[in-house]
Amino acid sequence: MDIIKASIERPTAVVAAIFMTIVLGFIALDRIPIQLAPDVNKPVITVSTNWYGASPYEIEREIVNRQEEVLKGIEGSKRLSAKAQEGRSEVTIEFDTNINMDRALLLVSNRLNQIEGYPEDAGEPSLDTAGLDDNAIAWFILTKTDGNETDIAAYGDIVEDVIQDKIERVPGVARTTVYGGSETELRVTIDPEKMANYGLTVPQVALALQRANASISAGDVEEGKRRYIVRAEGEFQTPGQVKNVVLISDENDNGRLGRVTIDDIAEVEFTHKEPTSNIRFLGDSSLAINAVRQSGGNVIEIMKGVRNAVKELNEDSLPNLGLKLEQVYDETIYIDSAIELVRQNIWIGGTLAIFILILFLRSWRATVIIGLSIPISVVAAFVAMAALGRSINVISLAGIAFAVGMVVDAAIVVLENIYRHRENGKEANEAAYFGAKQVWSAVMVSALTTVLVFVPILIMQLEAGQLFRDIAVAISVAVTMSLLVSVTVLPALAKWLLTGVKATKKNIFIIDNIARGFVKFTIAYVKLITKSRIASLLVAGTVALGALSISYSMLPKLEYLPEGNRNLIFGIMLPPPGYNLETLTEIAERVETRVKTLWASETGPEAEEGQPPKIRNYFFVAGAGGRTLFGASAIQDTRVRELIPVLTRSLFGEPGTFGFFTQPSLFQRGFGGGRSIDLDITGPDLEKVVIVAQQAAGLVGKSFPRNEGNQMRPIPGLVLGAPEIQVQPNRVKLADNNISAQSLALSVDAFNSGLRIAEITVDSKRMDLTLRGKENAIKETQGIENIPVVTPSGKILPISSLADVVMTSGPTEIRHIERDRTITLQIKPIDKIPLEAAIDTIREKIILPLEQQGLPTGINLNLSGTADELTSTWNAMVMNLLVAICMVYLLMAILFESFIYPLVIMLSVPPAAAGGVMGLWVLNLNILQPLDMLTMLGFVILIGIVVNNAILLVHQTLQHMKEENLNASEAILEATRNRIRPIFMSTLTSVFGMIPLVVFPGAGSELYRGLGSVVIGGLCLSAILTLAIVPPMLRIFIRENLVKSQSINHAIAE
Repeated sequence: MDIIKASIERPTAVVAAIFMTIVLGFIALDRIPIQLAPDVNKPVITVSTNWYGASPYEIEREIVNRQEEVLKGIEGSKRLSAKAQEGRSEVTIEFDTNINMDRALLLVSNRLNQIEGYPEDAGEPSLDTAGLDDNAIAWFILTKTDGNETDIAAYGDIVEDVIQDKIERVPGVARTTVYGGSETELRVTIDPEKMANYGLTVPQVALALQRANASISAGDVEEGKRRYIVRAEGEFQTPGQVKNVVLISDENDNGRLGRVTIDDIAEVEFTHKEPTSNIRFLGDSSLAINAVRQSGGNVIEIMKGVRNAVKELNEDSLPNLGLKLEQVYDETIYIDSAIELVRQNIWIGGTLAIFILILFLRSWRATVIIGLSIPISVVAAFVAMAALGRSINVISLAGIAFAVGMVVDAAIVVLENIYRHRENGKEANEAAYFGAKQVWSAVMVSALTTVLVFVPILIMQLEAGQLFRDIAVAISVAVTMSLLVSVTVLPALAKWLLTGVKATKKNIFIIDNIARGFVKFTIAYVKLITKSRIASLLVAGTVALGALSISYSMLPKLEYLPEGNRNLIFGIMLPPPGYNLETLTEIAERVETRVKTLWASETGPEAEEGQPPKIRNYFFVAGAGGRTLFGASAIQDTRVRELIPVLTRSLFGEPGTFGFFTQPSLFQRGFGGGRSIDLDITGPDLEKVVIVAQQAAGLVGKSFPRNEGNQMRPIPGLVLGAPEIQVQPNRVKLADNNISAQSLALSVDAFNSGLRIAEITVDSKRMDLTLRGKENAIKETQGIENIPVVTPSGKILPISSLADVVMTSGPTEIRHIERDRTITLQIKPIDKIPLEAAIDTIREKIILPLEQQGLPTGINLNLSGTADELTSTWNAMVMNLLVAICMVYLLMAILFESFIYPLVIMLSVPPAAAGGVMGLWVLNLNILQPLDMLTMLGFVILIGIVVNNAILLVHQTLQHMKEENLNASEAILEATRNRIRPIFMSTLTSVFGMIPLVVFPGAGSELYRGLGSVVIGGLCLSAILTLAIVPPMLRIFIRENLVKSQSINHAIAE
């Protein structure tokens, strides 16, 4: 079937198909989810286990080591890591991206079931999966209104019952998390004197409460037609039930019973636990709540629902409680800005491309015909993205924006050829058919080369490959659709619109003179160079080798992935071990004072010239355990990175304190991901690991000076442990007083921080039942010695008379990587130091010197995190480049039925690479743009694009030799003369279509700016140097006899 002829004969059907595509496109647009970044499948399973009151050493020995033993070598796992903290452990297994997560969860669960003999009071392990979509799409701050004197932490239950419930009901919200609230507990406050009167000890009271709180299924009873389930129901639900628990029941000499209950020795009441964190927002105490979306959810629609929910809360429920809820981070602001910028770039790029077409064609009708390929191809891309389950995000929109400049290429070649036939006097119908037919095969191969280079990207399983998939799908579909448009819609509309139009051309004096001069120069060059094969070889070889040399010498060092430019800065403060919540809050308040002059709420929104932007939102979270988080956003969202050095300096002067501030990456999960390098110091002996980590940290400080803006974060820290008080029982004295070591430990726990008895349900709400001493909180270390211990004989003895109280230290956290104890130095170099250069520096100036001086036995130094990802992604990208080159070469071999001509065409790739490197270099003159993996994708795209011009030249040359019996030199000359205009038309429309992506700043532009500069630079240099290389190389390799014999065979066959 001749599709070109059918399209020309049935233009109405073609127009109807166009409208059908547009309708489908609008339907697809309504259904495609909108989000910030593509969903990345990064399979991770986290096993969490709670053991209240246990030290990190105990957690490591009894839980982590056992779990690691059964989980090692599990199918599909890449990395096993763990951390043991006070009362909690986490074991994390990272899997290959192609793993079946349902199967992985089953495997992990089965392995964990093999473990027996967990500590009695340790909880059951819980499994959780994680991915990039775990990052919050919104943050809210809850503060008190004027006149409300209640402690903000006491509103934890209100947040859970009212605010979280309301927001989680919004369709698309997966979960919310609250920070800074205080949980409700049912507290039993015991009086040691009353206990002594009755000879009661803490273990006896605790055991009595545990035994009284029971709910047991006791089978069933059948009576007549009915079956009754029997339950022994004794779970506590009210304070009264706890008060009535009988501790002693004795019969006296008179036969009367005497009972001692909890109510006789203690007070029972609902109260709030002591807060474990303190949150301040712009100087006021507050609570923080975040919202996480469901995977694949439309962020724009979800956020509309969330905003409505917040509005209703602030209008209805919260004012009566003296509270207000304010949204301080909204991911859709960045998304809206990015989408608006790309939309603007598409319009401007499309307009510039059409302007170039008018400049060349001087006909509004011809321009309209070519211009139609832009909306049709873009709409088709949306249809394909919806069908393939992709989303609209910053990456996929960038792909569509790039496609705007590329989709007109095929249309230009076809219509220019039609137009040339029309200018030569042919009828519109005849010109449309022969013009499209003549270049059909060349246009098809040109489009297929562009699509084929993305095939390796589409099957790439690495994290970067998954991110690139959207841009590959968008461009591939748009280019494929543009091919279809060029051989169906264009011939039909060309015949329709050009009928009755005379082939006249208006002149633009200056432009036309420059164009004629360039054409004359090019033709003269081709005439001269094709006279000698030796000269041709020298020129082509010199240009190709020169281009390769420029590419190699100017190629910058590598980065991993662009971080984006979200209006959010996160920081973490690591103080010396042992700081309590009050001290951390004091430090945070001092830091708050140092940056207060930049708060827009204090000094206005306008920043002074040469000064950092004003801060819109500023908060800190001081948490028990020593970790304090900071967060800030700027009034001028594009300048938020300028706040990093300001916030870093705000921690200078705090002794022994590390600060680590970063702008959260669009493509990394968790804090500190993105542009950082992990130096892991591993080994069996924690003390030796700490010593080597301290030495490495010193070398890091010299190689990456802190005062220049470099940052380092030790995980978990560079000091072996926090101050610790150990109560060491005196076995003899315990035996003399009939007290066990367990009884002593339980007494210390109860009278110091509170002994957790059980978890109970009150009004469908889970809470802890806690046993603790009177509210005389111990304020000094010596107070531990005075904790009362009630003996079975009714005496009250201080701890000091039964045990030795010793000051020592113990680790706050123990980390494992591949079952070895580990301290990680997370290094974040300044932006002007590429990651590849930083990795080289770490190897040469930190790892190598430490290894040369001799590491302790069993201690190893390794780079991980982004360093690993960069290496594996770079290797994959190099392989993809080679595969793309091979696929393009073989496809052209099929078209030309020769292995020589594709080799000639592939010589246009080195100039394109040189142009891409030069384009990146020019961009870096004005703005820092590293060679990240997304920018590297530009070189892959170039391979598919730049060969198009060479394909046209070679194809046209061979056609002249076959159809017009011209000799090689004449055919090359004629092909060059005929193809100069379409080559520069397609190049300039592509370049001008993409220029807005590079030159216009804004949200998201930092992601694709580098890619655009590479493609533009490569296209510009390749367009010129292709004319310098391909004609002389054709002269060397073209075989006239073979071409003529092929044309005779074709004629005989016809």
